[in-house]
Parts: sequence; structure tokens; C-alpha cells
Amino acid sequence: MQGKKKYQEKLFLNFQLSSAVPEDNFYRRLNQIIDFTFLYKATSKYYGSEGQRSIDPVVFMKLMLVGYLENCNSDRRIIAISKMRLDILYFIGYDIDEELPWHSTLSRTRQLYGQDIFTELFKKVLKQCIDQGMISGRRQAIDGVFIKANASLDSLIEKDILADADTYREELLSNEEETTTPVVKLEATLVREYNELKPKKNPSNKTHFSPTDPDAKMSVKPGKAAALNYLGQVSVDTASHMITHVQAFTADQRDSQCLTSVLTNLNQTLKENDLHLEEVVADTGYSSGEALKALEENNITGYIPNRPQFNYEKEGFTFEPEGNYFVCQNGKRLTHRGLFLAGNYWNNEYRINKKECEGCPLKNQCRGSNKNGALIRETVDKPYYDRMHIRMQSRKARILMKKRQSTVEPVIGTLVNYLGLKRVNTRGIQQVNKCITLAAIAYNLKKLIKHKAKLLNDKLSTIQDIFNQPNKGINWKLHSLCITTKIMYKLY
Repeated sequence: MQGKKKYQEKLFLNFQLSSAVPEDNFYRRLNQIIDFTFLYKATSKYYGSEGQRSIDPVVFMKLMLVGYLENCNSDRRIIAISKMRLDILYFIGYDIDEELPWHSTLSRTRQLYGQDIFTELFKKVLKQCIDQGMISGRRQAIDGVFIKANASLDSLIEKDILADADTYREELLSNEEETTTPVVKLEATLVREYNELKPKKNPSNKTHFSPTDPDAKMSVKPGKAAALNYLGQVSVDTASHMITHVQAFTADQRDSQCLTSVLTNLNQTLKENDLHLEEVVADTGYSSGEALKALEENNITGYIPNRPQFNYEKEGFTFEPEGNYFVCQNGKRLTHRGLFLAGNYWNNEYRINKKECEGCPLKNQCRGSNKNGALIRETVDKPYYDRMHIRMQSRKARILMKKRQSTVEPVIGTLVNYLGLKRVNTRGIQQVNKCITLAAIAYNLKKLIKHKAKLLNDKLSTIQDIFNQPNKGINWKLHSLCITTKIMYKLY
């Protein structure tokens, strides 16, 4: 006999939310391992003692994490999803018949809180990961990612025209005492005229900016169209693929310009947890004199391939460091002529007189030859590049470069594609820093929940039991020592 289900709502229903959420549910387990109560004290400075009650800081932070865990960067969608999910309602502490906060409350509260609140939560989660033995801290892989800004290229306007508008407005205001009505009409016309402006065919960050989000800068990915982006820097522990530091920069900066700031903050975070940073692995984009200096000043061994334009040796020329000059194949000296600024870099210039090159039989084979005589330009940071070049020829460097591709790049792909970092829903560099920090927290939380018991302590306890067993010869102890060595090597 065919069954037919009829739905009829009950007038009275006995329902308990905690019993409807399984014990192994992600959000239920998350609620058990993270204590958010510190937020009450940390955010107390943002509230007064009178007035209407705000959203609970713990509820706000949990809803923000829900947005990134569910790959949703819209405050409206966060509230809509939370209303339909029993596990999320249990996670934020709301019952099924309670009204959730208005979506605009989330955006206002996010703007209210400073970056220190989000950073403190990130460090608390990171500390739990370190306590579980998930992070060694010894070697970090760093890479950058473009994050789409909440602004369009159609909003770009020219900086020169805007400056003329400010001058014109000041002139109008200076004549305000004589007449007020024309000023209002002219200003309204001026604003309308600027709203109708269109960017030129080839706008750049030097000539144009977005009034919607002035911190957003134009940048181009290989094979993709130009867009308004931010530059995010991500540091990942190579032993466990855990994120140890994230930071946002404007997209008009190069990766090498960001490395000094990243190293400073990363070192501070690791030292707070008694970890020591020894090695950094990055791609060619981080190669610059400033970046290599920062690594050596912090006693960090870097593995960064030099840029293609760097030459370790000048073919046909030999450098004499004692006299600070080059010698060509014909035995002529190229003497140091001073420092010259080429773009953003200072170069040493070595030159030979034109007359000495005119009768040289090797002139056609000389790579440094030109109409004014042989010329060689070397960056003032060449010693740093030379040391890095020698280090990158080692077998360890080749292994680490492959390891970098399998650690930091998949982590960035996860942040962009699955944790809501493809495009931010905020504006301004400060707000973007909060977004990228929340995405990193969500990533580490997912890794923390999946993590099992600490491998090292379990193995060491087993080895200790072997040592303590009676009637065991020296071979057993040597075997145990080998196991310990392999475990330590794997962790690092």
C-alpha cells in the first residue's frame, strides 16, 4: 500500500537544540575547544556604561568566523545561513525562536573594533596549535596573494582633475561672503561632473585612484585583466601547513618591500610562544637588497632565488676586491667611477677610457663594450645576492623550493577558494587586515579540530617504556634512539 505523508504543524512542541546537534558536529566541537570569553574584557574599552545594549562580542566574533568557515563574505548571507542551521545557532548560543542580530550590526561592529582584537584571537588559536605540537616554527614559507577590493575600475578618477576641483572649491568658498546661492549651484554641478568622469584608456596608480576605496590599488596577475586589489602576505609553517602570520598591504607594493614588516611581526609572534625562526623560503618576488639585508640582520637563513637580471659573474671580466676594480680579457682596468641611481636602486659603475678600447682586438667579443668604452654596473647589494646565489645552488635549496610549492601555495588556494578571501566586503587597508586575519583563524581552527593527539609525546612515552623494561640489552636502547632521531627529523 502506497504511503502518503501529510504535514501538520503542532501547536506545542518539546524541542532542545543541544540534543539535535550531534556530538561530532564541527561547530559543537569548535565551541568546546575555544574559549571566547576573553573578548568581554578586550572589547570593554569600546563601550560606555549607559545606552542601548550592543551585540554580544562573543556572538559577533562567532558570526564572523561562520562567514569564513562557510565561504560567505556577505553579512546578509551570514545571518540568513545562521537562521537555517541548527548547529550554527547552537554555536552562537541562540535558540530557534530567537531573533538574530541585524546584518548591519555586524559591519558596524567590525569597523568599531580595532585590529588588536582580531590579532589577539588569532594568537590564542595559534597558541593552542603550538601546545598540541602542530607547529615547529623553525622554517616558514612566505608568499603573497592578490585579494580583490570592494571597488570597481569604473570608479577611477584622475588625481590631477581632483586637485583642480579642490582648488576651484577653495576659490568658491573664499567668495562665499559676497554671494552664497551661486556657490551651492556651482558645487552641485562640480560634483555631478566628477561622477560622470571616466578613466583614461591606460590608467595607473600614479594618475588615477578610486574614491570608493582609496587604499585599493591597480594590479595585474599574469594572464588576467587589471583589477583593484590588496596584497596579502601569508606565512606558513612548513612542518604542519599551519598559518603563523598574515598581513595586508596595498597592491602597488612588491613582495620584497613587504618582507621586512612580515619578518618583524612573525618573529614577535613566534617568540611569544618560545619558538625561534631560523629559515625562510620564498619565491623570486622577494629578492631585493632590502629583503636580503633584513634576513641577515635577524639571523635568518633565507632561500630566495635571485632575479634573472642579477649576474653572479661578469663573463670576460674578473673582479679584484682589494682594489675595487674589474680587469677585462685584455688586462685593462675598469675603475670605480661612483654611485648612480637607476630606478629605485643604487649601482656602482666601473668604466674604462674610450681610447683604451678603440684598438682592442677583443672589442667585438667584449660584453661590456659600448661606444664610450667598456662599462659595468653592479648593485651596491651584490654581496647579499652573491651569498644567496651560492646557497641556492645546494641540494637543500632545491628540496626546499619544491616544499614551498606544496605548503604555502595550497594554503593560499584554500583561503581564496574555500574561506571567503577571494573578495573582501570591506573598504580600507585596516578593514582588509581584519578580514584576512579572520580567514587565517578559520583555517587554523579547521586544522586544529582535525588534529589528533600529539605524535611526539606519544612516541617518546613509548620509547621511555622500552628503556624502562628489564633485561633489555644495548641494542634495544640504540634502536629506540634511532626512532627518536627519525621523529625529530620528521617534525622539522
